[in-house]
Amino acid sequence: MTVADLLAARAADDRPGLSCADDGRRWSWREVVAESAARAAWMAARRPGERPLHVGVLLDNLPELVFLLCGAALSGNVVVALNPTRSAAELAEDACRADCDLVVHQPEYTPLAQGTAVRTKGFADRTREVVGLAEHGLAVAEFAGAALPGPSGTAQPGTARTALPGTARTAQPGAAGIDETTLMMLIFTSGTSGRPRAVRVTHRKVVVPGESLAGRLLTPEDVVYCPMPLFHSGAIMAAFAPALVAGAELVVRSRFSASGLLPDVRAHNCTYLHYVGKALSYVVATPPKPDDADNPLRVAFGNEAAPLEQKAFGERFGCFVIDAYGSTETAIALTPDPSGPPGALGRLAPGIRILDPETGAECPPARLDAAGRVTNPDEAIGELVNTTGDGLFDGYYKEDAPDRLRDGMFWSGDHVYQDEDGHVFFAGRAADRLRVDGENFGAVQVERVLAAFPGVRQLAVFGVPDAASGDQVMAALVTETGDFDPDAFAAFLKGRDDLGPKWPPRYVRVARELPATPSNKILKRALAREGWRTDDPVWWRPGRDLAYRRMTADDVAALAAEFRRRGRRHLLEGSA
Repeated sequence: MTVADLLAARAADDRPGLSCADDGRRWSWREVVAESAARAAWMAARRPGERPLHVGVLLDNLPELVFLLCGAALSGNVVVALNPTRSAAELAEDACRADCDLVVHQPEYTPLAQGTAVRTKGFADRTREVVGLAEHGLAVAEFAGAALPGPSGTAQPGTARTALPGTARTAQPGAAGIDETTLMMLIFTSGTSGRPRAVRVTHRKVVVPGESLAGRLLTPEDVVYCPMPLFHSGAIMAAFAPALVAGAELVVRSRFSASGLLPDVRAHNCTYLHYVGKALSYVVATPPKPDDADNPLRVAFGNEAAPLEQKAFGERFGCFVIDAYGSTETAIALTPDPSGPPGALGRLAPGIRILDPETGAECPPARLDAAGRVTNPDEAIGELVNTTGDGLFDGYYKEDAPDRLRDGMFWSGDHVYQDEDGHVFFAGRAADRLRVDGENFGAVQVERVLAAFPGVRQLAVFGVPDAASGDQVMAALVTETGDFDPDAFAAFLKGRDDLGPKWPPRYVRVARELPATPSNKILKRALAREGWRTDDPVWWRPGRDLAYRRMTADDVAALAAEFRRRGRRHLLEGSA
């Protein structure tokens, strides 16, 4: 089964297929397939010889991005999802690494797009055309009415029957040579902890999660709301794919809006929401109204929402929140258990284990105290590993993955633990591990506690260097009022029995906003690089007591001198 098969099976489907929440435009599935066939013909005409055409896109969640993605699926060509939050220099390198032949962009991203046409040092010369959205529309219009590619590369009319769930498997295959392993898209990892890498998205990587989610959560009458960027894997696998498989309508919003989410849901009768990262917290932070639960939303499906956010969102808007485990590589999947404890990702599937990243030994279950804290973190917290292979991971484009594939197993880089009943809990990514006074723990564990501090709208916990050894805990907060009461914060920490003795932050930065990716993942790397040397106000506790005071320029200078005295000044180099 391929995405081309699924599209061919929708070619005569006159039910709603795609809507744009920004301007109200709407297409039936029949029209979506016709638009996609035009893009497929346009790509085929530009294909550079035997190799696929690589079309870079600098587009928000616009219908054109959906049409291009489907066109690539039908024609055997490739869409390269470029991230507009990257700098011009970074995007130029990304376009080179992904072998982009041309870049299609919307007007807002003209300067970024033009930068991709500049020769990039260290890469082979390539003629790269930069095409604005209006110019691109005129080029595609010449191929309006193009027929779907046939099973042997010849054109076939779009006469496939309407495909309700279970019927798409009988659809005719798409263009010649397309199978489940054919590359159709390159998606860069979020880059929250290092340089983004281009993940190979094949047809199976889209179809498998689409079939799984559609089979469990959707019917043809459902409406899928997609405000998350389609240049990240979450929206492709958990919104576009299940909508296509189920024949449900897909509603795209160019950019996520916390205040606009509920009006969109009501206006388009959306029953299914896909979210990523902090999106739910932003929505929950909007002023509540008595009729919030009066909406058609049935399910919110995503990942990386804190347990308190999941609970608050579900109760306020009257829907069921399913927070699953997932990554761009999609080598490991965990299915949430609705009857499991709050915050649990689910149970380990066959072949998925928690291993010590240093010894490779299997980690024992965690022992939890009355407050739910792990009392044996050094032995219980390990890396989530697919011991049977790489799952749906088809590799990075032109790049090895020795940090992921070792000894025939896929190492996720994500640290977790399981309780005595087998429920798995996220403990942070490898880059989020802290070691304070000899104790190892995850930043996520601290974030779960701090999320309950009244008035916190957004937060991130990360490690910064200690002048003597290891790390210190730093938190960055965005509060509802913009103010911070250090005494109230200290009193809150003293009253928490679920806070480990080494977990209280040494430094607290209060910001107006935190740097984040378009999928609402906070860029902790940028926060850690700045540390306490920022223009934002920072409070700290110089001693052992839970007592915070405002950090001064003299404090910063004294800390730098202490690092220098201990021979650890290099740990601050390259920081702000």
